[in-house]
Amino acid sequence: MAVTPLQDDINRDLGLGSRVAEKSRVRFLNRDGSFNVIRRGLSFFRSQNTYHALITMSWSKFFFLIVAGYFATNAFFALCYLLCGADALQGFQTLSPENRLLEDFFFSIQTIATIGYGGVSPATVSANLVVSVESLVGLLGFALVTGLLFARFSRPSAQIIYSQHAIVAPYRGATAFEFRIANERSNELIELACTVTMSRIEQDRQGNPIRKFYPLTLERDRVVFFPLHWVVVHPIDGNSPLNNETEDSLRESDAEFLILVTGTDETFSQTVHSRSSYKYHEVRWGWKFSDMFLSSDNQKVGIDLRKIHDIEKT
Repeated sequence: MAVTPLQDDINRDLGLGSRVAEKSRVRFLNRDGSFNVIRRGLSFFRSQNTYHALITMSWSKFFFLIVAGYFATNAFFALCYLLCGADALQGFQTLSPENRLLEDFFFSIQTIATIGYGGVSPATVSANLVVSVESLVGLLGFALVTGLLFARFSRPSAQIIYSQHAIVAPYRGATAFEFRIANERSNELIELACTVTMSRIEQDRQGNPIRKFYPLTLERDRVVFFPLHWVVVHPIDGNSPLNNETEDSLRESDAEFLILVTGTDETFSQTVHSRSSYKYHEVRWGWKFSDMFLSSDNQKVGIDLRKIHDIEKT
């Protein structure tokens, strides 16, 4: 069945919807790939996915949360032992009130970690009940943390570096829209594919502003191997949506270039993806990318990733 122009326009909005496309005046995609939208109407607990948050948060936040939870849990059980009475635990070196809570805290650490030095032991029914609950919490807690650590280490993800700016520069006797990407990690990505869509505001027949989406045809939209870097090129010819566009016209139309990169992680044989975008003010006209290649005496090819953002005047 043939696709009508209206259906084609709907499919080009990438799933954002006509209301979002028409009303939004900020970038759709942030540079880190997150969507610039607001979701309201759900309670905090319904909208949160604890597992997803723990898997995707930074390593520093993850370890801070684990350490904070560990000390908070032991402090809670130390308070429970303290409330059980002065005779709840036996074997303390000191029974002074100022040191009792500290002794209870270290006994809690020994219990939750199943260390069991034997110097201190519960002496009452209430203390034994607290020990039973804490042992169960410790077993479950360490099992959950172990599973989360394994999931974080084994989860494939793409760490793609995007050049800070896209450029419009001379290319093979014509002009092209370009940006370059590189794999930040040492793992191998294969069968890498890239799609680029330009969005801009135009006037409809009634003179009302409406946002349109145009897929940009790339000189090469996929590469089999990705060991170094990839300069993504859209030649600007007579069929290009960028034909006759200028730096001022992109600014006036609030242009944004939406990028989706997908590939296969060779280590896990799973598909990974990365998103980013360039707004009109992040596109440089009349510049070119600086050379990233390294000279080597052993005839190996290399690049300096520190230069991926470097551009120079043509």
